[in-house]
Amino acid sequence: MKSVFQSLQNFSPEELDLLDSLITFRSLKKGQILLTENQVCNEIVFIESGILRSFFLNHKGDEITNCFAFENELMASFASFITEEKAEENIQALADTQLQVLDRKALEKLYKSGFNWQETGRKLTEIEFVNLQKRMISFQKLSGAQRYEELYLNHQKYLQLIPLQYLASYLGVTPRHLSRIRKAVL
Repeated sequence: MKSVFQSLQNFSPEELDLLDSLITFRSLKKGQILLTENQVCNEIVFIESGILRSFFLNHKGDEITNCFAFENELMASFASFITEEKAEENIQALADTQLQVLDRKALEKLYKSGFNWQETGRKLTEIEFVNLQKRMISFQKLSGAQRYEELYLNHQKYLQLIPLQYLASYLGVTPRHLSRIRKAVL
């Protein structure tokens, strides 16, 4: 987590010591749920190793994967975390996963400790907004094959660990179509 924050802001050793004192650690087994729908998200996690996916159930009861987070990335139900309202998604480990955890109270303590932490929070919020917008635009501009190729270029080592139905749902294609896409790319 320190590396993500350091990449956004030049922190003093004292500021990083404060962060260290506020981080907790958690392990999730493959398939374990980190957050369930209708629960308020009170923590942001940094993935040391493993994969998390965010998903919800649509009106038919089908699981729709809306996000994956990989090693060295942050994950939360950001809307729930910010508004303190119930989450609309679930977050699940797709592999054994090691996390660094920063809860709401710890984050507030960081914000109150100085401008650098406030600025970092703003920058992280902006990054999440940009990522969300890029994902929305990709569904309007790119084909399922193009979305898969982009994911393949950025996260190739993880793709074999993600079950086909989750990957297809994330890309907005059927599992059958995803099989054809994978054959063409590989």
